[in-house]
Amino acid sequence: MITTTGTLTTTIPMTDPHALLTLTQWLSPSFPLGAFAYSHGLELAISDGHVRDAEGLKDWLRVILTRGGGHVDACLLAMVLQGADAQEMGDLAEALAGSKERWAETFEQGRAFVATVAQMGGPARPARALPVAVGEAARDLDLPAKTVIALYLHSFTSNLVSAGVRFVPLGQAAGQTVLSQLHTEIEQVAEAALTATPESLTTGAFAADLNAARHEDMDVRIFKT
Repeated sequence: MITTTGTLTTTIPMTDPHALLTLTQWLSPSFPLGAFAYSHGLELAISDGHVRDAEGLKDWLRVILTRGGGHVDACLLAMVLQGADAQEMGDLAEALAGSKERWAETFEQGRAFVATVAQMGGPARPARALPVAVGEAARDLDLPAKTVIALYLHSFTSNLVSAGVRFVPLGQAAGQTVLSQLHTEIEQVAEAALTATPESLTTGAFAADLNAARHEDMDVRIFKT
């Protein structure tokens, strides 16, 4: 689309509605990844009393988004969308998984993703970590990379909000308010990920990583991670 203001002409890229609907379907809670079974260590944080209410949930998820698993996934997704080798990025994603459960979370959902896309008529691809699998499939959609990353992060965050709503517990309105309040961080992380390289990839959500590891030894648990 071309818009003109005075003597300035700006070209705004159009987004294919069909491609956007396809991506939205892939990242929907109804897409059979089993995402509802994973809490990314949040279950232990709630059990230990570190997350007790909506404000605590928002603070915990903000760190995961900006410094932890959300940030890492966004960077991996961005690099794949921009042409990085999917096999190399898949190996990197698995190497960056800080615990057995974190590996299972990203790889098993990625495996389910590629299997379902193939069953829907898409190309058969190797099982990879979820952000890499989504990035490889989304290359064919020709959508702006930032749009893909932002929607991926929204899905990632929404799943953890849902876990918090069920286990804190919180009301549905409180959970949706937390998600809405994290939209700015989602957009910022998506933008920053566009310049990511393997050398620049770092994490800093140490408590979340420890929780993911300690979650393996919980005597009673609802979530897989």
